[in-house]
Amino acid sequence: MRAELHRRRRGRKCGIRYTRRTQAARSQSKGPLQMFLPGPVRGSVIALCIVVLAVAGCRTHREREEKKPTPDLLYKRARHDLDSNDFNAAIKIYEQLTARFPFADEARQSRLDLIYAYYRAGEGESATDAAETFRRENPKHPRVDYAWYIQGLVDFERTPNLIEHLFRADLTQRPPSTARKAFAAFKTVVEQYPKSEYAHDSLQRMIYLRNRLASYEVHVARYYFKRGAYIAAAQRAKGTIEQYDGAPAVREALQIMIESYDRLNLQPLAAQTRQVYEANYGADVRHAQAEIRKAWWKIW
Repeated sequence: MRAELHRRRRGRKCGIRYTRRTQAARSQSKGPLQMFLPGPVRGSVIALCIVVLAVAGCRTHREREEKKPTPDLLYKRARHDLDSNDFNAAIKIYEQLTARFPFADEARQSRLDLIYAYYRAGEGESATDAAETFRRENPKHPRVDYAWYIQGLVDFERTPNLIEHLFRADLTQRPPSTARKAFAAFKTVVEQYPKSEYAHDSLQRMIYLRNRLASYEVHVARYYFKRGAYIAAAQRAKGTIEQYDGAPAVREALQIMIESYDRLNLQPLAAQTRQVYEANYGADVRHAQAEIRKAWWKIW
């Protein structure tokens, strides 16, 4: 009896000690929600957290998609900068668009807009390269005339101004190559795209450049004549008439031709040229020839 009672007491004590250790271990393994919130409330909180995380994830994904650069989005940004005269910013976006999406419809329009953006930003070489590239890649594009026109403007604005003419002693050392390029570009617009909205302005600029180029050619012809190179003078003057007919300098070109033929004793050519001169200007060419024999230099 005594032994049996001892075993029971001992078993109860062991059970009590075991139970306490188990409860303590379970308490330590519980999280904050299990320790402080009852079961039903705890489930609601967990469900709410899941919903919040899901909504936040969807919103982040949506924002990421909205910020993802698409051709349309990039073009709108670039066009906004272009319309705001922020040409450098527009150039960066246009270049990014054409590099990342070279086959998108917006890329083709961006290449056209880049020509103007480079031009307005003062990057003439880049504008010319962009215009030539656009025409080469899109020969049938309806805005090819625009590419020609902007290229003409780039070279037109590189033309030396009047101050340079006044202080430059020998114009033969600096031929107006940019003026010739501009003239050729505007001529392309006028002749190949006569209905273009840029045709009228191109024609007006052509007239200005024609007069300027003709004056330069006559200056060279006069230079040759003064130095006794009469054949070269006559050929240069004749080329001026053929290329820039209608320019005011054509009159002097005819005078140089007549005087050069006289010096070369080519009387038939001299007589024929006199007839052309008198038919167009109705004056005695001999007086004009006297002017040719005077000082060869004059500012134009």
